[in-house]
Amino acid sequence: MSYEGEAIVPYFGSPVLTNETPYSQCLSNLSEVEADRLPVFTVGQVADKTGQLSYSTFNDSTALTQGVSEMIISALYKTKKVILTERLDIRVPIAEQQLFESGALALKPRKFTAIPANFVVLGALTELNYNIMSDGARLFVGLIGGGVRRAVINVGIDLRLVDVRTLRTIYVSSLQKQVIGFEVEAGVYRFFGSQLVEFDAGKVKNEPLQLGVRSVIEMAIYNMLVEGLKFPSPESNEKCKVINQSTKELA
Repeated sequence: MSYEGEAIVPYFGSPVLTNETPYSQCLSNLSEVEADRLPVFTVGQVADKTGQLSYSTFNDSTALTQGVSEMIISALYKTKKVILTERLDIRVPIAEQQLFESGALALKPRKFTAIPANFVVLGALTELNYNIMSDGARLFVGLIGGGVRRAVINVGIDLRLVDVRTLRTIYVSSLQKQVIGFEVEAGVYRFFGSQLVEFDAGKVKNEPLQLGVRSVIEMAIYNMLVEGLKFPSPESNEKCKVINQSTKELA
């Protein structure tokens, strides 16, 4: 068997990067805090309760991420100041135990002993507001011109920290973030004889919507630990205090 031609080398664009937000450093800096005993955290099902759908695809889908609980787990892990215990998906260890009890496993699995949680994070994505503001301008003179447009939406989340032993709500964080998009266009129109020739150029730059979701989650977790559980904020987090105060002033 013979092949004609050469294999096409796939295009490889941006390298793999860490999924950071401007608030990730606030969480990472908490690892500087000295602690003798770390609290045990677990995360419940934090759902998208905005009810918003995206109609840009053939199959209607949700506009916001359905992985909010996983984002919260990642945010907690960045602090290095909590012990995480799994509660979202425990099907595999339970299945292992059931398979052993039914005699389907060749070897006895290790005893299933989950550590108890001190706190659980619960809540929901609660807001997705479109067209908070949109503006723009276009100007063409002598068939030459351009324009610019801007649109602002926002996302909001409500998270609460619950003491597992007493079911007492320790702290509630309700935050929102505005997500901004820009569009710039320019155009030149010319007649050549009876033929109109048009040249257009433009650029669209939108802040990623799901990055906005991750940002409010990370700020909410930071507040939860520093304000809710009174974790000392390191000196390197002076900027995070300013961000936190600015968030309150906007609310």
